[in-house]
Amino acid sequence: MIARLALFATLLAPFSASAEAPTPGRARELIHLVRQECGFCHGLRLTGGLGAPLTAEAMRDRPAETMTAVILDGIPGTAMPPWRPFVSEAEAHWIIVKLKEGFPNDVR
Repeated sequence: MIARLALFATLLAPFSASAEAPTPGRARELIHLVRQECGFCHGLRLTGGLGAPLTAEAMRDRPAETMTAVILDGIPGTAMPPWRPFVSEAEAHWIIVKLKEGFPNDVR
């Protein structure tokens, strides 16, 4: 079983980085979305507010898969809305990766 999972992960590895990187133009749109829309609740510097902080330090131990699902589907009963109509799963994952790295202000 473990060997099969390792093989599966190896086969998918080439797709994970390249398939998830948005074009530079879309990356700028996503950065703007996070800074403006997410910043409304998470703070314009993403240090927290109504929503939890989204700084690299705060995101370090949060599983990327869980955080991607939170972006896409929101959290029922809270102010966290679903963003699935506006971002793809790959784009949500890209956002999480960038948050864990320290979210950029702009992409050139």
